[in-house]
Amino acid sequence: MKKQVFNPFLPLNVCIPDGEPHIFGDRVYLYGSHDKEGGETFCMLDYEVYSAPVDDLSDWRCEGTIYRAEQDPDYANRKYMYAPDVVKGNDGRYYLYYCMSGAYGKGGYFGPISVAVSDTPAGKYEYIGCVRYPDGRPMLKYVCFDPGVINDNGTIRIYYGTQFNYEQKDGWQDDESVIAEEMAMFGKSREEILTTEGSVMGPCMVVVEDDMLTVKEEPKHIIPYDTRGTSFEKHPFFEASSMRKVGDTYYFIYSSLHNHELCYATSKHPDRDFVFGGTIVSNGDIGIDGREEKDKLNMTGTTHGSIENINGQWYVFYHRLTHKSDYSRQACAEKITMKPDGSIDQVEMTCCGLNDGPLAGKGAYPAVIACNITNGRMPHGCNSIYTDSFPNVTHSGEDRFIGEIADGTLIGYKYFLFKDLKSLSVLVRSTGLGTLTAYSDMGKTKVCEIRVEPADSWTKLTSDINMPDGVYPLFLVYKGTGMMELMEIEFNA
Repeated sequence: MKKQVFNPFLPLNVCIPDGEPHIFGDRVYLYGSHDKEGGETFCMLDYEVYSAPVDDLSDWRCEGTIYRAEQDPDYANRKYMYAPDVVKGNDGRYYLYYCMSGAYGKGGYFGPISVAVSDTPAGKYEYIGCVRYPDGRPMLKYVCFDPGVINDNGTIRIYYGTQFNYEQKDGWQDDESVIAEEMAMFGKSREEILTTEGSVMGPCMVVVEDDMLTVKEEPKHIIPYDTRGTSFEKHPFFEASSMRKVGDTYYFIYSSLHNHELCYATSKHPDRDFVFGGTIVSNGDIGIDGREEKDKLNMTGTTHGSIENINGQWYVFYHRLTHKSDYSRQACAEKITMKPDGSIDQVEMTCCGLNDGPLAGKGAYPAVIACNITNGRMPHGCNSIYTDSFPNVTHSGEDRFIGEIADGTLIGYKYFLFKDLKSLSVLVRSTGLGTLTAYSDMGKTKVCEIRVEPADSWTKLTSDINMPDGVYPLFLVYKGTGMMELMEIEFNA
């Protein structure tokens, strides 16, 4: 690795969530949605792809815009492209699968799965049609959403779907309000809602022909919609289907109904008998050390991603939220371990996921690489922009910083390798008076205290630090009046 890399690992003004990492040739490509920094709804921008050499994950380059929403024939009705995936076809070309939506997700469950093609993984891609039956009818069975695709030794499998709790109550078929809500959300008829075997919702799979469009095998559920009494009961499927095959085992990666965690399930079959495996990562670190949802360490919200083995190391790619909404999500990644029995333990969010090890405990870092930001009562994203005040990653012009830092805010960075550290500097603005205390753990071992006074412009503050040598996190806790903003931290050896 030629240089350090930290989370988020793409440029700080770039918001590419829903990441699907794939290795094509000697590069790893990250395909995902494209949010606008400080955007007003999901996926406002055209698809843009980044790639890196498999042997240097610090060297990400932008491949440019590979596909534009206006290329889809349904653009006049729905202008936003949601989470995509790319697969190499049996003809050696690359196929992009995605679904269109309107603002705030409206109409996003109505349409087919669209397909575009390119001769190279980095595009440009050209629209070729939608997944369809041999007679030309669009394939609309179940709910077409969040397609994930795999070339399974020549068989092209598309996984897709979404799931809500509408049909979890006994007797729901007699509740006209539930039926009407499903019809409105999914664009399905009353008959479809009531007669589709196993529900119109749930995770599904369809096999297509080598033309990458035509249905070869009728779609089917890979996990039952009703998970009561199964291994999925506490972590039922919500969205974000992604499939990986490791040896002879299929790993189904998905976002659960908790909507902050990426989970996985395994099977020896591509279309049945999946068993819940566990949570891989939560964007609130919920579940780490038994942490409950009420104690989450970030604003939580939508998550989507997958796993990939890159140069011998397994990673999980996911996203975090910024700008107090679900609409400005940034790509992150963490190392994971595939244990001998095939299981994956949950990993915590860190600042150094793609790095060779901990970050160097010297020099300056953008404050917004913090992996934990909390005031102890952080909200969960809800398809809106919060107006409440709480600490968050935001921007103004070219400045990117953590804003709305009030009394009791904790900001965490994990991990650094410290040696002979003499002092800590921070670049702040503040409307109040207080102290910023640094800890080498979560609030137990104080190593530094910096006095904060009101300042309208960015002001550098420095204090001696008693940080021991070794690998440690850094946690900053603000106590005081008013609001503080933090743009940079700097370690001085």
